Amino acid sequence: MKENPYRFTLLGLWGALLGLALCFSGAVPVLAGESCSECVPADQLEKQIAPEAELLDFSCSFQEWKGSKSLHFYVQLQNVSDTEQRFRVNIFLENGKAVGGLLPRKIKKGLIQAGDTVEYTYPVRGMSENPKGLLLRVATMN
Repeated sequence: MKENPYRFTLLGLWGALLGLALCFSGAVPVLAGESCSECVPADQLEKQIAPEAELLDFSCSFQEWKGSKSLHFYVQLQNVSDTEQRFRVNIFLENGKAVGGLLPRKIKKGLIQAGDTVEYTYPVRGMSENPKGLLLRVATMN
């Protein structure tokens, strides 16, 4: 009996397809910092992150917001400095739209302590498709 030389290639392709199907179905939890679908191509994503912050997760999804399907950016940051911080997050899209804000949003309960994490989801009104490029900027407020 003759051995099929493409057997392992076909098994690999089937495994990749099964993995993608499970990822998109939500049956497999997505690890922090990874997402099933990229927001933008890696070469079109520019990141400017302050040295006091570590970007733990940056992903996008489409969710219902104010009656229509809109693009949402999820940002999770960790304060890696030895002092408490407040961060300014800006997301600039190639089409001129921008979203962002301060983290923590309100400082009534205090700033982000050293080693703590903060997260927020930024909706983009009127965006029903992935952007072609974007700039993610995280700065400190001091």
